[in-house]
Amino acid sequence: MSSSPRKRPITGLNSPRNRGALKPVFPPPVWWLTTLAWGGTIYFFSTGTYSGSLTGWLLHEVLQLFHITVSPATFTVVHNLLRKLAHLTEYAIFGMLLYGSFSGGRDFSWRGRRALAAVAIAAIYSLTDEFHQWFVPGRGASVLDCGIDAAGAAVGILLVYARARLVPARTSSRTAANTSAAEK
Repeated sequence: MSSSPRKRPITGLNSPRNRGALKPVFPPPVWWLTTLAWGGTIYFFSTGTYSGSLTGWLLHEVLQLFHITVSPATFTVVHNLLRKLAHLTEYAIFGMLLYGSFSGGRDFSWRGRRALAAVAIAAIYSLTDEFHQWFVPGRGASVLDCGIDAAGAAVGILLVYARARLVPARTSSRTAANTSAAEK
């Protein structure tokens, strides 16, 4: 038997039950644009403008503002720690943005493969960033910084994981509290 030429055969794609179930292939661009903008910010921080001399001057000014005096050795340690903390923070944000970009911000539930992809992409970007710094006067490439950057992305992903695990528990405890209050 053949179908009537006026009536389309029902397949899995056009059945009334599945109509509208197809999702767009690409997530909303705002997440990817934000992620790309953050990547550009990281690149900008890798220029000679944000070298150690600028951050050292800023730290010196902040310490002077609060009338804090430290030895030169302590200043060097604090300055280096702040710079490494900046690496960790900027890549934690980058890792979270990458994770969110893969779903367009619609689904922040835990997905292990998505997490690994976000950390891997952030680590690869870190390598390219350090390669870029190799050619910038006043800057230098550091494998240690790549490790800190990858660890920062992993910290960002751990924050996503913690949120995914804690938010449902908090929601279910509120529901249980509301249910027990309604029963009384």
